[in-house]
Amino acid sequence: MNLNEAKQQFIQSWGVLGSSWGINRTMAQIHALLLIAPEALNADEIMEALQISRGNANMNIRELINWGIVEKVLKPGDRKEYFSAEKDIWKVAMRIMKERKKRELDPMITVIEQIKSVDENKKDAETKAFIDTISQIQKFAKQADSALGGLIKADENWFTGTLLKLFK
Repeated sequence: MNLNEAKQQFIQSWGVLGSSWGINRTMAQIHALLLIAPEALNADEIMEALQISRGNANMNIRELINWGIVEKVLKPGDRKEYFSAEKDIWKVAMRIMKERKKRELDPMITVIEQIKSVDENKKDAETKAFIDTISQIQKFAKQADSALGGLIKADENWFTGTLLKLFK
């Protein structure tokens, strides 16, 4: 397999994997392209490499920037905007986790808090079953939130901890 074939296979596979992260295939393919690019690429280069429209490229690049895994790069003397992906996969994974927690888990916890206050005075079987199920989901969601929070906090404190170990 030559380099171009390997790159295309990686981009396609990363695109499929992206849907598991909660992002669309094109967004993941743009991320993959930027991840393996030796230098920052502009929107025209991304459009050409992936055979996508300008609107599709711009919308997905903007979303990748919002997720914190792609950034704009300015090249002196060039008016075009260039884009580069974070190359550290651990940082990418942490940023994706943070974003998914913010977009998915946090709103679910809020909704569960709101609906848990269903009329508890009504003691029929249906109400009891609803409250029991929601309580179990809430317990799971809080444990997941705590675990993700711990992992994210550990990642944020890694640099400080490593630096302190060097001085001991």
